[in-house]
Amino acid sequence: MLAANPQVAGAWANLGVIAMRRKQWNNALELLRKAEKLAPNVAGVRLNIGLVYFRQEEFRSAIPPFESVLRDAPGAAQPRYLLGLCYFFSERYAEAASTLEPLWDSESNNLSYLYVVGIAAGRAKRADLESKALIRLVEVGGDTPEFHLLMGKADLNRHEPEKALAELQQAEEADSSLPFLHFNLGLAYLGMSKYDEARSEFLKDTAIEPDLAWNYDELGWLYSRQHDEAKAEQYFREALQRDPHVASSQFGLGEIYQRQGKFSQALAALDAAEKLAPDSRNVHYVRGRILMHLGRTEEAKKEFAESQRLLDAGMARDDQISSGMKSGTRPTPNPELMKEPQ
Repeated sequence: MLAANPQVAGAWANLGVIAMRRKQWNNALELLRKAEKLAPNVAGVRLNIGLVYFRQEEFRSAIPPFESVLRDAPGAAQPRYLLGLCYFFSERYAEAASTLEPLWDSESNNLSYLYVVGIAAGRAKRADLESKALIRLVEVGGDTPEFHLLMGKADLNRHEPEKALAELQQAEEADSSLPFLHFNLGLAYLGMSKYDEARSEFLKDTAIEPDLAWNYDELGWLYSRQHDEAKAEQYFREALQRDPHVASSQFGLGEIYQRQGKFSQALAALDAAEKLAPDSRNVHYVRGRILMHLGRTEEAKKEFAESQRLLDAGMARDDQISSGMKSGTRPTPNPELMKEPQ
């Protein structure tokens, strides 16, 4: 069709959907952008552009297309839900709460929705909505394994791994094959410095969720801490094979190559990490050290200065690129909340 008429927006859009289903994200985005240029008023094209970013966990990039769709169709549930999740994952909690609140009538039986609304409202200091969501969460959740999983998740986000473990073990008693359960058990053990138990749980979750990059990322950091660099590199690469946007795995590879004296490879990994996490003080600092080893002194000084600037400004986001057991501050990954509305 496009060979006959390259101005058919629908053909570009449908090719983009095919690429999305194949998880060929860069190709999908290129095709959908061509469709958008030809049909800027078709909200479905912009919705799919947002979904390409969402499924790669590039939540900040997904926000503008979802916002534009919602402006055109304020009553549409799917873009509203997705936009609310993007605000939530970008830590824009007040906007997440206000965006998701209108979905209450249709989503108040959805445990994930109630959890996100409750957390967002609490962070936004909207006590009325927080209380309403958490009360409803208890009503709907009852004693289900999904409810205990979310309660454990809340404890992990409060850095209370012992309490999280108790909740997650209740979920395990009811359904040991629950998706993401063993991943969160691994995080709980990690927070308690029980590394062998954490490793076991992450490996269990790879059998249930083989494409979840975070399991491999955490395993990479566990082996890195134990100075098994071959295993650490293997798992960091497995994480990036599943999701090339995991900045912490790029950072982990950079540190391994730096210790091995492979400075060119280390710089390539740190360059990738910097693109993914530009506000990471650790990335800039380690990248500066590598540049010093390569004799690129002026560039190194700029990296050290940026690292210090981020620290002084309180803007450093090392929690997003270094393992929780290194920094103790990284927010808990939330893959179980990524389910898209129908």
